[in-house]
Amino acid sequence: MIRNRQILLASRPQGEAGLDNFSLVEQDLPGPEELAEGQVLVRNHFLSLDPYMRGRMNDSKSYAAPQPLGAVMLGGTAGEVIASRNPAFQAGDSVVGMGGWQEHFVVDASQRGVLNKVDTRHIPLSAYLGAVGMPGVTAWYGLTQIIRPKAGETVVVSAASGAVGSVVGQLAKARGARAVGLAGGAEKCRYVVEELGFDACIDYRQHPDLASLSQALKAACPDGIDGHFENVGGLILDAVLLRANAFSRVAMCGMISGYNGEPIPLQYPQLILTNRMKVEGFIVSEHMELWPEALKELGGLVATGRLKFRESVAQGLEAAPEAFLGLLKGRNFGKQLVKLV
Repeated sequence: MIRNRQILLASRPQGEAGLDNFSLVEQDLPGPEELAEGQVLVRNHFLSLDPYMRGRMNDSKSYAAPQPLGAVMLGGTAGEVIASRNPAFQAGDSVVGMGGWQEHFVVDASQRGVLNKVDTRHIPLSAYLGAVGMPGVTAWYGLTQIIRPKAGETVVVSAASGAVGSVVGQLAKARGARAVGLAGGAEKCRYVVEELGFDACIDYRQHPDLASLSQALKAACPDGIDGHFENVGGLILDAVLLRANAFSRVAMCGMISGYNGEPIPLQYPQLILTNRMKVEGFIVSEHMELWPEALKELGGLVATGRLKFRESVAQGLEAAPEAFLGLLKGRNFGKQLVKLV
């Protein structure tokens, strides 16, 4: 048997999530000799921490079923096959899947898509949870399928230094558009402009009210806003609507400003009509038919160094809850991971 450590959802948050909502437990898993036909035993090297997990901690109606109480926290993982009774996988293979917040997991890999082999010769294993994984495909889909920028147009991205936003801006630039980011703090804004190549970045912490933030957007987007990739909502979305051009497009990816249950009022919804705007929400897992196209572009850009990304890495399984809570408050820089080996 293999002794496996796991983090479970112990209780549902009332408002803001806290460390007491999680518990660390140990469980015995079958050893290599005890695997059933078709099963694969994986040692996780990295856990992915993502904002969507906060919504699933609530017992409320959403696009996905709530995270079950007393069960391993759901989430993406990247790791190595330790043992296999499946002809498609061999010990030593690098793989990604939804292994959850635990050190090992056993999966029936006969089900298509539950475990995927990845090539780490030119792309680091961790990148398959970020720029060449779900966050990267999320960025690609929202930009290419909803915003569809033309050369010379202006695309604004909230949470621009994060795992999703950083990719959106770089893909927009590659298509000849201007990219303007919003991020929290001068250091993140410097990174967005100097390393990622955005045309401008606004530190939203310096603009705590709508008039100030709208003025900053006007200065950064003198020709208005043609496309917006929304990860935050609230004040940022209000300010964008005030600067949006006719026939502008908004990809609604996340609304982290309301993840603790706060209402997110919209001050001027009439601008959607006035400007004949397209506002579309999307869930990237509902568009699996486009993932191969997205991953081909993202993988090629990362392998050749043309798509840059940054990672915040917490060490050890027990660090996952605190790192996750920090992610919700914007303490991470780039993609938030937990390293287990």
